[in-house]
Amino acid sequence: MTIRVMLVDDQVLLRTGFRMVLAAQPDMEVVAEAGDGVEALQVLRETPVDVVLMDVRMPKLDGVETTRRICSEPDPPKVLILTTFDLDEYAFSGLKAGASGFMLKDVPPGELLAAIRAVHSGDAVVAPSTTRRLLDRFAPMLPSAGKEPQHKELERLTDREREVMVLVAQGLSNGEIAARLVLSEATVKTHVGRILTKVGLRDRVQVVVLAYETGLVRAGGHG
Repeated sequence: MTIRVMLVDDQVLLRTGFRMVLAAQPDMEVVAEAGDGVEALQVLRETPVDVVLMDVRMPKLDGVETTRRICSEPDPPKVLILTTFDLDEYAFSGLKAGASGFMLKDVPPGELLAAIRAVHSGDAVVAPSTTRRLLDRFAPMLPSAGKEPQHKELERLTDREREVMVLVAQGLSNGEIAARLVLSEATVKTHVGRILTKVGLRDRVQVVVLAYETGLVRAGGHG
């Protein structure tokens, strides 16, 4: 199955570089490009896309608002935010807007390709350690930071599901969670799926954001 990728960046040279990297992959195809958010939304109305590589700082409509609009549509493509800086408030806003993860623009090609595949599968947080650092940096700015969990959907979770959610929010993979809780990886995957369904979230990155927003996990990564 070929992953249909869209490149959204106002720098033509960067798009060209990404296109060359992706074109060499047997399981990926660049099916669309756009130089700003307005153009991206127009193209997406006519072109089926699986994963969008989204720059954050663009003219007309930035990547955060573009991501928000894309993710509000039914059955949207996955969005992977591309950022210049490791700790970037735009990337954090992008995650809150519905992006499935973020990567640095100077990421090694192999990591970018792995990230696209991971986001497409919906099965992994992209660069969990970096995501965690970003959230640690901006969690104090969240309105709920430091309070007890206030998200009513969290009350639907079992104790085990809440335990799994905390570990997901700390950036652990399914395998690492399985080892920590002495469960099979398949069981962990089932728990994660139930968490997403009960709380109404798209993917693991959204679990991370919610865990910080509600205070289930504190800045510093501890529940």
